[in-house]
Amino acid sequence: MGHVATSIDGMELVYERPRTLTDTPMHYCPGCGHGVVHRLLMEVVQEMGIQEKTVGVAPVGCSVFAYNYMDIDMQEAAHGRASAVATGIKRILPDRFVFSYQGDGDLAAIGTAETIHTVNRGENILVVFINNAIYGMTGGQMAPTTLLGMVTSTTPLGRDAAVMGFPLKMTELVAQLPGAYYVTRQSVHTATAVRKLKKAIRNSLEYQKRNKGTCFIEVVSNCPSGWKMTPKESNDWLEKNMFPLYPPGDLKVPRD
Repeated sequence: MGHVATSIDGMELVYERPRTLTDTPMHYCPGCGHGVVHRLLMEVVQEMGIQEKTVGVAPVGCSVFAYNYMDIDMQEAAHGRASAVATGIKRILPDRFVFSYQGDGDLAAIGTAETIHTVNRGENILVVFINNAIYGMTGGQMAPTTLLGMVTSTTPLGRDAAVMGFPLKMTELVAQLPGAYYVTRQSVHTATAVRKLKKAIRNSLEYQKRNKGTCFIEVVSNCPSGWKMTPKESNDWLEKNMFPLYPPGDLKVPRD
């Protein structure tokens, strides 16, 4: 289908906020990736016409306020338990499109067990995993995904594997589980990356409609405030330092 231009006062309209986002100013720090991911999720929900049938689950962390911005049914969950709550919702209401929206401090730390077993059972939900390698809300502490040598408020000399262990690559772990149907790692630091993530979200919800199993999307994101950088610096740092350990791309793609 060709592009249909819409004009306002003689100017072409190239972007319009999706109606599935509430008319509420977001609280996220300038340059943070959360707002972009929110927008993409709601654009897909609007384009699929499933606003009344979509349920999001947000736990503790920077993602906890997602229910202020997404004009869909939202359920808050205890720290780390979003995938378990999403499982219950999907089992009770199997016709709903259900997703959890979780950060690395939530999904890869206190929620590791829930995440692994949700995917291992092949629960028919979408898990959206925002990985910025730090605890963004509570003061910039080390997260399970923090890079070796990375300075945080609790690793002022850098993360040391001998003391703190190695960064946890959750997406590689869940990709090995038979219940995982579609597993991918994306980002939102460029326009091209944003388009790829939107396609991944759309694919995931289409697979959910076909009852295929768990879809898991990691979004490698930045945290300008926690990293003590400008948004531009944080995006450059992300490409140089995060991508070597967390490379974007599909880890498990459907074969049917």
